[in-house]
Amino acid sequence: MITVRQVYEAMQAIAPLELAESWDNPGLLVDCGGAVHRVLTALDITPEVVEEAAAKQCEMIVSHHPVIFDPLKRLGPQDVPFQLVQAGISAVCMHTNLDAAEGGVNEVLAGIFGMKDMETFAEGCGRVGAIEEITVPELARKAQQELAVRCNAPAVGPAVQVKFADAGRPVKRLAVISGAGGSLFADALAMGADCLLTGEANHHHAIDAKRLGLSLIAAGHYATEFPVTAAVAEKLRAALPELDVLVSTENRDPYTYL
Repeated sequence: MITVRQVYEAMQAIAPLELAESWDNPGLLVDCGGAVHRVLTALDITPEVVEEAAAKQCEMIVSHHPVIFDPLKRLGPQDVPFQLVQAGISAVCMHTNLDAAEGGVNEVLAGIFGMKDMETFAEGCGRVGAIEEITVPELARKAQQELAVRCNAPAVGPAVQVKFADAGRPVKRLAVISGAGGSLFADALAMGADCLLTGEANHHHAIDAKRLGLSLIAAGHYATEFPVTAAVAEKLRAALPELDVLVSTENRDPYTYL
């Protein structure tokens, strides 16, 4: 019999908690106890993901984004932690520690682009290294194509929307940081990167990065992080072979793109 604690300990070995940022809230956030036979991996724990886990008879969800982040001041049926407890489903959430971990979010993202001689930046969360020379528009198109096949398709519209700011030189050294990493463009530049590929970057990040000679590609928060769910599932299967581990098919980008 595999317990909630055993799955949690396996995830701590995959993404050690000491790698997490001080402001973060990773860990075993909902503990319903009991045996665990089947686990669902996801990026976000949404009501749709809870329903999916219940329908597939999963006793636990392992996600990247914490299902509890800000202090809870009240709890009701509209709240996902309430829904988890009601369904008897535990939740382990590995956030910035999984960003920084070996084989975690950013190493999976770097691997999609064939990164070699990988180094860390942004306090260990990001990855930077050599890739085969490519123009910024070509890299943006590649990001859209490669990430789309690793994400759950929406009901309508494209799976991934990409925008880019081209500083005018080819990319030989790429920096990647998943999610909302646009503000870290200066860190990427300090590492000698030609381009930073992230999930979200605002208007001013794009202006400043381009002015300083760094191209910037924003490929979406969901799209740059969801691919890790398959890697987490694979690692959990290796750590606990008796465990049935599924990847969510209902966890989708909350945005619809035109």
